[in-house]
Amino acid sequence: MNKKVLILLAGIIVVIAGVVGVTQLTGNHQSKDETITKGTFTVGLEGTYAPFSYHDDSGKLVGYEVDMAKDIADKLGLKVKFVQTKWDSLIAGINSNRYDAVINNIGIRPDREKNYRMSTPYLYSNSVLIKRTDETDLKSLDDIKGKTMAQSLTSNYGQVAQQKGADIKAVAGIVEAMNLITTNRADGSLNDQGAFAAWKKANPNADVTTVNISKDIKSVPTGVLMNKKDEQLQKDVNKAIKELKKDGTLTKLSKKYFGVDLSHEQ
Repeated sequence: MNKKVLILLAGIIVVIAGVVGVTQLTGNHQSKDETITKGTFTVGLEGTYAPFSYHDDSGKLVGYEVDMAKDIADKLGLKVKFVQTKWDSLIAGINSNRYDAVINNIGIRPDREKNYRMSTPYLYSNSVLIKRTDETDLKSLDDIKGKTMAQSLTSNYGQVAQQKGADIKAVAGIVEAMNLITTNRADGSLNDQGAFAAWKKANPNADVTTVNISKDIKSVPTGVLMNKKDEQLQKDVNKAIKELKKDGTLTKLSKKYFGVDLSHEQ
């Protein structure tokens, strides 16, 4: 083999090694290239669902999931952008590429895992039956049969209420549900204990109470929902959530917004 051939082969090897090296260096940050806007983690949420995501008195978007989304974006090396959407069209926005992820107290269910990518759980919610204090007929989950329940049709709680034989009045979220209950246009609502606690804090004089139904409705783990095609983004988000659990960030956020640690299974 002559000298020119050896030099040519050596050059090819150097080029290949360089390509492999670049691939290895950038492989851990492929999610940056998967996002719909380069360098930005775009998140879909309601923005009206305290304490998960809502506007404070100054109009600023705040909440448990708002803070968590910012922390995840930091871990990914991305900026965060929030897109507010009503619940019933929120998940559909993933399919139309409006955002990279939905972070909105999304329960991890088999049907969602079949059609989308779900992250590892970051929150475990307790379930309650909300009712007026003078509503004596509602003492357990089974009692909602034939009762008018204010529910989002596509939520976990809405599906349970339908399965239990309740008459459903469709609402966009807990604020609308509570309005129907307090004005006697609905008998009750199934919802998250944390969400109710935040609403009650803002409405301390409301004549409503709750029945703990966590034994009937098992704690549903909550995760980040992403497009089925975004495998690398799912891996990176999972890694970020695990790190936020390990360093205590999720525990601090949970205690800040819920008063208890809901970041681990009860």
